[in-house]
Amino acid sequence: MERYTAEAADAVIRMQEYIKMYALSDDFSFKEMYLAGGYSRRHGDRLFKFFLGKTPAEYVRAVRLSASARKLAEGDETVLSVALDSGFSSHEGYAKAFTSAFHIKPVEYKKDPVAIPLFVEYPLRDYFALLQHNEEMKTMYSICMITPVQKPERKLILLRSKNAKDYLSFCEEMGCEWEGLLNSIPEKLDTAAIVELPEIHRLPNTSAVAAGVEVPADYKKPLPEGCDSILLNSGTMLCFQSEPFEKEDMFCQAMDVVFHGAETYQPESHGYRYCFERVPKFNYGAYPETGARLEFPAEKI
Repeated sequence: MERYTAEAADAVIRMQEYIKMYALSDDFSFKEMYLAGGYSRRHGDRLFKFFLGKTPAEYVRAVRLSASARKLAEGDETVLSVALDSGFSSHEGYAKAFTSAFHIKPVEYKKDPVAIPLFVEYPLRDYFALLQHNEEMKTMYSICMITPVQKPERKLILLRSKNAKDYLSFCEEMGCEWEGLLNSIPEKLDTAAIVELPEIHRLPNTSAVAAGVEVPADYKKPLPEGCDSILLNSGTMLCFQSEPFEKEDMFCQAMDVVFHGAETYQPESHGYRYCFERVPKFNYGAYPETGARLEFPAEKI
């Protein structure tokens, strides 16, 4: 396999950051994107695909199509208006691209949004930060807020793995499309999460680690391909939440905060005990605007 230097990775990071800033605006320019990376179009395409699995053109199209799907599901704009705002010159071209990406026509999706594999921009900078953090294991603790949350009876839609042990190994085995797919379900009660399943909710030849999203107990729409669902009873979840953070590459430290809080918290001193044998643990990840969040199942003593 061809290998590239840290300088090449930094170039892709700059191109990816340019796309994040301008892909949905009229100011976007592939020429400016390649200038941001500091490489020619030919070499820039090669680097980009090596690190991110798509050429810049494929990546930008995925970003715009997913943004357009959110507009169709949430707004009152016509399909034609959304198509033109997404960089397509015609309804026909947009409909063809949308159907190819999501296996449903945009007019049908607008009438009845279903789960589709929305594209999620995973920053390459964050990937390298996570790898470096795992090697160095540096921890910076800050404030962790702990709040009991009452959950109703609900279904948990699951995408299971066979061998995953954590977030990274789950994405390596199952791909990173799970987040966009599960978060595209309009009826979701919360954002998608990596979950750790108790033995009673595992299937033969599957790992305890899965991706999941909660939906109402009476949810009856067809499940995304490869998914199944389990019913969770109403009950208490202890929510461990960090403070918001300014820089995206601080997500490792934010996750440290909530994991440290969960590991050192003694629920019995506050009238609770964990019930890991019945309900999954939820890892909602870390985002600058909300901080990191975990939810662990508990019950009153």
